[in-house]
This record gives sequence, structure tokens and C-alpha cells, in this order.
Amino acid sequence: MPVHSSRLVTIERFILDEEKTHPGASGELTNLLYDVALVAKIIAREVNRAGLADILGETGDVNATGDDVKLLDEYADKAVFRVMDHTGRLCVMGSEEHEGIIKIPERFPKGKYVLLFDPLDGSSNIDSNASIGTIFSIHRKVTYGSDGTVEDCLQPGSRQVAAGYVLYGPSTILVYTTGHGVHGFTLDPSLGEFLLSHPNIKTPDEGKIYSCNEQNRADWEPAWREYTDWLKEKDAATRRPRSTRYIGSLVGDFHRNLLYGGVFFYPGSVKRPQGKLRLLYEVSPLSMICEQAGGRSVDGLGHRILDITPSELHQRVPLLIGSKKDVDEAEAFLAARRAVHAGKS
Repeated sequence: MPVHSSRLVTIERFILDEEKTHPGASGELTNLLYDVALVAKIIAREVNRAGLADILGETGDVNATGDDVKLLDEYADKAVFRVMDHTGRLCVMGSEEHEGIIKIPERFPKGKYVLLFDPLDGSSNIDSNASIGTIFSIHRKVTYGSDGTVEDCLQPGSRQVAAGYVLYGPSTILVYTTGHGVHGFTLDPSLGEFLLSHPNIKTPDEGKIYSCNEQNRADWEPAWREYTDWLKEKDAATRRPRSTRYIGSLVGDFHRNLLYGGVFFYPGSVKRPQGKLRLLYEVSPLSMICEQAGGRSVDGLGHRILDITPSELHQRVPLLIGSKKDVDEAEAFLAARRAVHAGKS
């Protein structure tokens, strides 16, 4: 929850203070997080003036995962690259907008970190002025040599050294973790600074909200359809019915549930057995944040998200994420219904 205090703590000061608690830290990760904050400011500026800057609408292209590319998507992707390519902190990058890895130009020094990102999640909401976001994941390089490789990108989420997201809504909020709790910062436009607003975020153990795209339910596995029906039934003992909230922006839906409690799910379907969401660019970073805040993140098929080793850059996975008790409850319900259906077959 937001802190109400006379203390003003900038993100730079907070990250630096956090670094001091880790003797031997080189400062490279600290500076990389500063770079992320700068990117967030740049993208936030353009999001806030998008209607005036002739960057609404689509480019006519599709990205590596088959989605229409919005003009602001393209701008955000280029903004990340322009800030990050020359710093000497990264060896390689990967973006949802690119089919392959993004190499650091030869003329610039290489670093020991890998940056994976979704430059503008929920971009279908841009033209309607709804919440959108940026998601990022940071790994350490695992291969030899100065240049980063695909292998450096294809690491399980459990190896992330940092992860976070930026939510561009009524205010711009940056939330991140380095594996020592989750902290949120709100951009003060008058100062041009991110100020600590949500220290040590802890998601409730259970919530009253469920978030999903029910437009696809006709193609879901029967157990998932039955689960959503069960959530709507009235039963005080199990805190039902639950309220439905769905923005259509993963960052927006996740952030709301992180603060208030609840569960978000995007299961596979007949058309998309692995679901829609990308493991490296969306699911792994949000899963690290969720677990650090006391929640759980699984694929609904018996696997912890952070234990999944990716086999390709744009791998998709089903997702069930949120408050611990809600995820536990959903897993138990799905397992029971699958057993029933298996017995009937």
C-alpha cells in the first residue's frame, strides 16, 4: 500500500541504499536499473502526449509473435534500444517485437547482463487511453566471450537477478524486485523523479477478484470453464461469488491484483494450447515479482513458472498467477475436475 510520510526517497537513492547492503556489489546492476527508470520516463512522456504526437494507430506490420505493431509499440522498442545499447552494461537484448536477439553494436563495450523486455504491453488499449505497460527481466550472462547469445536469453525465471514493470495509467508507476522484496515508485512529473510510494509490497493471501479473457472460454479445457462458473456461484464459505475485473493489459490487471489480491489466468485453448503470453518477456518477470510479494505463479498444469526452462525466444505458456490461497484453490479445483473428466473417458 502507498506510504504516507514526509520522507521523499527517489528511486536512485533507494537503489543505491539497497546496493550498500550487498558488500562487493560492482554497481553495474544499480546503474542498469537507473537506465530502466530513464527509459520509463521517456516512454511515459510519449504515452502522455500520444494523441498529440501522431503516434497513435498501427504501423501496418506484425511483430515476431504475430501481433499488429502499434506506432507507440515501435517507439517504445526503439527507446529501450537507444538508452541501453551503448552503456557497456549489457551483452545482448531480447524484445517481444524482434524475432531474434538484439545484439549490442560492435562499436560499443559489452557488459555481463542480459535484458529481455516487452516494450509496450497492452498496446491494443493505446487508442482508447487505457492502462498499458512495459515489462523487463534481467539475467546474468552465462556464456563465454563478450557477445551475448541466444543461450544467455534462454534461462529459467529462477535465474533472474531483477524484474519489473512500468504501468502508464493515471500516474506512472515503476515496480521492481532484485530478489529482496518488491518496491513501487510513482513518477512525479513536476520533479521528473520516481519517488518511493509502495515500499515492500506484500500481496494479500487471498482476494475477491478474478481476471481473465472470457471471450476465449468456448475453446478452453472443460476444467477451466467449470472453474470460472464456480467462481460466479454464491457461497459465503469460499468467498464467492468473486468479482470480475479485466482490462486487457497484463500489467494493469496484474498490478491491481498484486495490491488488492486475486487471481489472473490465461489458460491454453484449442486454438492456442500454450496460451497467448510470452514466457521470457511477460510471464517470468511478473512471476518473480509475484513470488517476492508472497504470491504464486504456475502454468495450471502442475509446473511453477520460474522453474520452466525456455526452449525458444518467443515461447508461450499458460498462466495462473496471484494470491497464494487463490492459486492453491484454483489448482486443487482444476485437478479434481480433470480427474472426473478422465474417469468419464
